[in-house]
Amino acid sequence: MNRLAIRKILVLSFSFFITITFCESRSYGRTIVTGHLISMSDMPVQQKKSKVSRPKSARKVQKEADKKEKKQDKDYAKFVKENQKRSIEIQTPEVKARMKQNVKNANANYKAKKKNNASRTKQAGKKYR
Repeated sequence: MNRLAIRKILVLSFSFFITITFCESRSYGRTIVTGHLISMSDMPVQQKKSKVSRPKSARKVQKEADKKEKKQDKDYAKFVKENQKRSIEIQTPEVKARMKQNVKNANANYKAKKKNNASRTKQAGKKYR
């Protein structure tokens, strides 16, 4: 009988402890002002936006790197275009005709798919414009 009473007391004290910690965790981040709870997220947060300027030498290096990257992209696009033209030129006339027809079919399928999506939903219509 004594063990049963001790067990009941332990269970009740444990549940009381859990309830207290739960209630305290729920009120975390809130302050009590004149008897009302005000959430910290409801208060406006004002942050000053500061513009960080880099040294002139760093800006110059970044500008040169951007210029170099743009030139590389342009050269790569030119290389791809020339390579595509060359791959078509070296084909036989029958293969050239088939390749052109494949491009036409792919473009037609793309347009049909785009039109179907645009007419089906307004969001998709904006997406494919």
